[in-house]
Amino acid sequence: MIFCHAQQLGVMISSYIKESMLIFTCCLVANVGTSQVVFPSDPGEAEFITQDIGRFWMAFDELHLGGNPFREYLDNGSIGLKDFIPNRIESARNLKKVVKKNVAHYEKIREHSLMVDQFVPDIKQAYQSFKTLYEEAVFPPTYFVVGAMNSGGTSTSNGLIIGVELQDKIENVPFIVAHELIHFNQHYPIKRYTLLEQSIKEGSADFIGEIISGRNINELAFNYGNNHEEELCREFVEIMDGHNFHGWLYGSRGKKEGRPNDLGYWIGYRICAAYYQKATDKKQALIDILTISDFSNFLDQSGYLANFLN
Repeated sequence: MIFCHAQQLGVMISSYIKESMLIFTCCLVANVGTSQVVFPSDPGEAEFITQDIGRFWMAFDELHLGGNPFREYLDNGSIGLKDFIPNRIESARNLKKVVKKNVAHYEKIREHSLMVDQFVPDIKQAYQSFKTLYEEAVFPPTYFVVGAMNSGGTSTSNGLIIGVELQDKIENVPFIVAHELIHFNQHYPIKRYTLLEQSIKEGSADFIGEIISGRNINELAFNYGNNHEEELCREFVEIMDGHNFHGWLYGSRGKKEGRPNDLGYWIGYRICAAYYQKATDKKQALIDILTISDFSNFLDQSGYLANFLN
């Protein structure tokens, strides 16, 4: 799911995953012009912006009039919507093309997209749980937008962004927001962008997101991973230090037939879970997971892949 370091990251790994740049990092302070925005540390002060959803449907209803009503939708959108344009919506022209090709899908999700506000109390409860576990947590604005069917969620320096058109089950919104909140609060150095690092980054967001919200967002990958653990672990250790994410992360090409996308989320989750289970101080373990500085060392401390590495 991009955010403050996305452009730099895209340059470094675009040869491997040109079709997807949903790589997450975090940022506590956003630069806006020459000023700095400090996000609230009180979960009760978190903002949830849904205005772009209604504005999308106004544009959608004007498609039959000709022209491109999505230009106004994007031009007058929230900061979150504008952050969702690069690498996702791309342009009003592309959005119109995607919508016209998938009219039935957009019509299907219209009613439940307008129900997002109903889940804000559940999101706030997850936020409060996170604050209890991690005192340094911050809570940026969350923007709910309608995009071009290629990203269900991400975070930028301005906050969290949720693409509601990909939320087939709107009741799952609190879980994906929890996942993105964890990404926003991760403090990881910019390093080598290996498969191991990215898998732990994503898996840790699933792991802590599940703790605070009750579920993770990758049920299909987790079910498959748990049923094919040995096979996947043996394969992973052979390629984890490389930069090729194919078949493991971000819907990239190269996955084996019958496998779901994003198995890197699953194996990263298992590494974090193993580290957490071994720790005597669980609260400190969560802090450790949010502030990893050496991913290879973290893997060793977890002990998860020890049998396969030896």
